[in-house]
Amino acid sequence: MSGHNKWSKIKNKKGDADAKRAKVFQKLSREIYMATKQGGPDPDSNPALRMVMDKAKSENMPNDNVKRAIEKGSNTAGGEDYEEITYEGYGPDGIAVYVETLTDNNMRTLTNVRTIFNKNGGSLGESGSVAYMFDRKGYFAIEREDLDTTEDEMFEAVIEAGAEDLQTSDDVFEIYTEADDFADVRDALLEQGFKFASNELTMVPKTKIPLSDEKRTLFETLIDKLEDDDDVQNVYYNTDLD
Repeated sequence: MSGHNKWSKIKNKKGDADAKRAKVFQKLSREIYMATKQGGPDPDSNPALRMVMDKAKSENMPNDNVKRAIEKGSNTAGGEDYEEITYEGYGPDGIAVYVETLTDNNMRTLTNVRTIFNKNGGSLGESGSVAYMFDRKGYFAIEREDLDTTEDEMFEAVIEAGAEDLQTSDDVFEIYTEADDFADVRDALLEQGFKFASNELTMVPKTKIPLSDEKRTLFETLIDKLEDDDDVQNVYYNTDLD
């Protein structure tokens, strides 16, 4: 599957998060708030909330921050209203870029995203221009350190849980599943006693294309600028930056 090497990217992003922790927590708070507002404050009956709470835990977000976001989302008397909007475009060398945002001002977000593309060798496309190049998948990472499980044993566990793909490296098991099966696979793996270093719904490129050395710095700047924007939640692309 083209999603290989995702774990290294996640580890890099976690390292970057140490220097940008306040911004990471701000984005997570917004996700928790919206998940609570849309599905209620109980993670057992609200899969979206449970998933973002797991993400917050993996980012070491303080419990008080999580609690405040849930309480804020539980307040039915008005409050902020965010809209989920995706943007699609191309970076240097024609790399497809898919951007997920959560915004309370779509004109501001559109202006910011378009400006970032234009100033960093890219261009914003129309809806649907690159989405077909990606598949929506569930993703789990289980670190192998201190895990007494062989690759064969993990493969059996993954198949039993209903996942579709297992990728193995020296330090991690990476598991992919259909988006609709994400919650069931997560629960089945948890019941088997596994702990996740990461679990999320993601966009996996169907194929990857090479990025030229002369355009690499420009493309990395494009992605960094997009990820640094307050309204941007996730950025996906069909090349490797490792």
